[in-house]
Amino acid sequence: MDFPATTYRYLGDRLARLMNSPLVGQVCRAVRDERGKCIRGRNGSMLVEFASGPAVIMARQLRKVASDEAESSLG
Repeated sequence: MDFPATTYRYLGDRLARLMNSPLVGQVCRAVRDERGKCIRGRNGSMLVEFASGPAVIMARQLRKVASDEAESSLG
């Protein structure tokens, strides 16, 4: 079963913005398990995939992106 991709923009936390992380402002997709649910951690973290590869980040720093904007950003 194919699930729709949920696309987010990573805002970055205070440290990431201070260190000028290249991931801040980038678009990413949620990684899903075999049931189609997003992979979340106990401490509010979430597994996402950027164009550069997967990363575990705080889900509070993600904002959903409209599907038409996501398609133009991810290619």
